[in-house]
Amino acid sequence: MTKIDRFKEESVTDTSAEYAIKDELPAKRKADMNTPNAQSKLAALKTFIRQRENLLVITGAGISTASGIGDYRDQAGNWKRAQPVSHQDFLASYAWRQRYWARSQLGYPSFMAAQPNSAHQALVRMEQAGQLCGLVTQNVDRLHQRAGHQNVVDLHGRLDQVICIDCRALVDRDDIQVWLDAKNPWLGSQSFSPAPDGDADVLTDFSAVEVPSCDYCGGILKPHVVFFGDSVDRHVVDRIMGQVDQADGILVVGTSLMVFSSFRFVRQAHARGVPVAALNQGVTRADELITLKVNEPCMALDGLVAR
Repeated sequence: MTKIDRFKEESVTDTSAEYAIKDELPAKRKADMNTPNAQSKLAALKTFIRQRENLLVITGAGISTASGIGDYRDQAGNWKRAQPVSHQDFLASYAWRQRYWARSQLGYPSFMAAQPNSAHQALVRMEQAGQLCGLVTQNVDRLHQRAGHQNVVDLHGRLDQVICIDCRALVDRDDIQVWLDAKNPWLGSQSFSPAPDGDADVLTDFSAVEVPSCDYCGGILKPHVVFFGDSVDRHVVDRIMGQVDQADGILVVGTSLMVFSSFRFVRQAHARGVPVAALNQGVTRADELITLKVNEPCMALDGLVAR
C-alpha cells in the first residue's frame, strides 16, 4: 500500500456499459422539456443563474446518474434499496467489514470508470466565468474534479482514498484494490450488479473474505467517506457555512436534500434571505424553502450556461 499522507483530523480503464455517459435524454423527457411550463421554468432558471455573481452550488447523486452511477432515492424521496452499511456496524463487526470489502472489490472498478457528463462540465464553465463562490457535493465519485472543477468541497468524503481509523493514515484506494484482488481472487468469478457508491449486489458467502488492515499500525481501514450514522467534520461544516454567508444565491442540482448534512445549508441560506433555486427531479426536503424549483434532469443545465 502507498501512503498518501498522515494527519490528524480536527474532529471527526474498464468502461462497462453501466457507466457509459448518457448525454442523450430519453425522447419522452425531451418532449416534456419542450412544454410551455417546462420551458418557462428553464428560462427562469437561466435568468436566475445569469443574475448571480457569487453562487454556491450543492450537488447530489442526480448529477452523476447520467454518468451511469446509481442513486439511492426515488422521485418521492424514498429509498430505492436497503440502506448501505452504517458507520457503527462497519466499526463494530468484522463480518460487516468482510461484506463491505467483498462488495466494494466487485463494484469499485466500474464506479471509478465513470466519466463526467455535460452537467458537470456546465458547472465548470460557471466556475471559469467567475460566477461561483464554491461547489459542495454529496457525491464521493470526484467527477466534478475530473471535469476540471477547482473549488469543490467533498461533503461526504471521497471513495478513491481509504483511511485508518486509528492512526489516520491515508491510503490510495487503488492500492487496496490490488490487495483485495490478490487475497480474494475467487470473488472475480461471482455474478454481481453495480450498486451506488462503488457497492455491488452479490449473493455469496462472505465468511472467507480477507479484509485489509493498516500497514502502519494494524488498525481498521475504512473508505474515506462519511457512512450513514457518522457525522461530517466540524471544520468542513464551518467552511461551507462561510460560503453560504458569502453567496448571493444557492443552486441545488440533483439532490433531494433528505440528509441533514446538506439540508442545513439551504436552511441557513433561507434564514439569511438568500434565494435558492433547484434543478432536481422529484421532491426535496427543502421544497418550502426553495424560491425556484425546476423538475427536470440535471443534464438540462448544459443548455442554460454559456459556452
